[in-house]
Amino acid sequence: MLQGSRTAWDQVLAALDRLGLDEHAILLLFGALIGVAAGTGVVTFYRVIDLSYAVFFEWPERVLPQLPRLFYRPITTALALGVAWWTWRRLGRGQDGMTVPDVQLAVVRRNGRIHPRRAFGRTLASAMTIGGGGSAGSEGPVAVLGAALGSLVSRLFKFTADRTRVLVGAGAAAAISAAFNAPLAGAFFALEEILGSFRVAHFAPVVVASVAGAILSRSVFGNHPAFLLPEAYSYQNTIEVALFFPLLGVICGIVSVFFVRWHFGIGAWAQELRTRYPRSEAAMPWMAGALVGGMVVASRGMLVGTGHLSIPLASFAQTAWWALLLLAVGKIVATAITLHGGGSGGLFTPSLFVGGAVGSAMGVLIRAWIPAIAVSPEAYALVGMGAVVAATTGAPLTAILLVFEITGDYAIVPPLMVAVVICQLFARRFERDDLYSGWLRRRGITLAHGADRDVLGTLTVADALDRDPVTARVSDPVDGLLLAAGQRDQHVVPVVNAQHQLLGVITLGELGVAAREPSAADAIRVASDLMQESEAVTTDDSLLVAIRRMGVRGLASLPVVEPATGRLIGIVDRGHILTLYDQAVSDSDGDTISPT
Repeated sequence: MLQGSRTAWDQVLAALDRLGLDEHAILLLFGALIGVAAGTGVVTFYRVIDLSYAVFFEWPERVLPQLPRLFYRPITTALALGVAWWTWRRLGRGQDGMTVPDVQLAVVRRNGRIHPRRAFGRTLASAMTIGGGGSAGSEGPVAVLGAALGSLVSRLFKFTADRTRVLVGAGAAAAISAAFNAPLAGAFFALEEILGSFRVAHFAPVVVASVAGAILSRSVFGNHPAFLLPEAYSYQNTIEVALFFPLLGVICGIVSVFFVRWHFGIGAWAQELRTRYPRSEAAMPWMAGALVGGMVVASRGMLVGTGHLSIPLASFAQTAWWALLLLAVGKIVATAITLHGGGSGGLFTPSLFVGGAVGSAMGVLIRAWIPAIAVSPEAYALVGMGAVVAATTGAPLTAILLVFEITGDYAIVPPLMVAVVICQLFARRFERDDLYSGWLRRRGITLAHGADRDVLGTLTVADALDRDPVTARVSDPVDGLLLAAGQRDQHVVPVVNAQHQLLGVITLGELGVAAREPSAADAIRVASDLMQESEAVTTDDSLLVAIRRMGVRGLASLPVVEPATGRLIGIVDRGHILTLYDQAVSDSDGDTISPT
């Protein structure tokens, strides 16, 4: 039976090969398929959340109507977190991970390989946590689920590592798109956070998957935002865009720093408790659930909402500003306790909640203090949502597009962009981490723009050095330099003196301009006329330093010199660095993960 199944599967793969599809067509086709699969996964996940809510919330209310909620809600939430912890311990085999940062790590270090059983276990545990009253988001788990589906399909069809990475991003994009009914935000989330790259080759399959996920979600839930919007929101005065919304950006930056530090502070405390008292690990979900359940009752349910609908944005404008700030702080605390106490879930939706509460608080306060301006707290809530999400997740483009797609209102975009940029800059000025990068850094991993900075930091320029580049003297004629450099696939020509000391470089682009413009070529006689200053590196510098210095001048190559004399040793090229990086990552990763 097994042999027959393998033969049938081989026939499917052979039929796919016979179609003769090019790389672009294959990625588009599988992007669409993964989009549908991820959208279906999101719909199923939300149904499980609603089922969990019915079991842990609605059923006790019908059975125990005479008892106050404060009596049984902490118990039911504790039970939900206890079951979620047990589920993840069994299916996830007690390991950490299966979060958005872990997907980022899989793309960079594991060629996009994501264990499907662990992804399913984390998703199921998240559904129980959220439906049972835990303070966590649903969008992180669905992004992991979509990414895992993309990884699984790619490995079933024996695709290359590059294709697998793209399809992992496509799955995550489709899941976020389906969850928020926001295909643009879903696509940019995958490009900005999962793949860390906006390469053209990534864009098309990710967009197709995102659109497919949104279409499937709309066919089930309808074409409406992920949460209820206020009936009216607007801003009327220039002073709001010039003063109040920038101020909101600063306030959201402060709140974002508090969010990140509190979240990881609680995590460190919980880990220390587990280390000192190993037996506390099994009891911790129950204690955390009871504490969060009590906080939810005290907030009259506003901290978690109902089922997968968890942001009561429409009611924020009718709440006192101090109560909104308490809700924001309560959400930060409850989320940290939930996730570090044994529950599962994401951080995206809690960030939206915190931003909405803080923005509304500022709008309510301005409306009370300066009634002549007639501000709309709802507009401040929406802008605050985007600002806090941008700073806490490190995804400003996704945050802007998400709020825009949720509202469908271009008028909200200018103040949103101002607040997002200010909030992001302010938060990074005082806190190096966001909620995703902090998770990785505390495990000794640093990623940036889809690359593992730890790997680049351990390799040196000497590992990627070209010791025999084409060079020029200041008096050399430029005729023939273009041909000589082109034959070596060399992007810069170092210019040296008689002692072979570096004086500057000539870029391939400048040589091309000289060749295309005869009049300019007549005027330019020697290499010194095209020479420009350049950053340089030494053989002891890390490849991470080299990549950074290339960015300073926008060069694809850098000269390598002796530090004491300035004598040219060779050049280091971005292409060589990336090739060496890929080899190092592949060599350092020896684990294999089966598709099932």
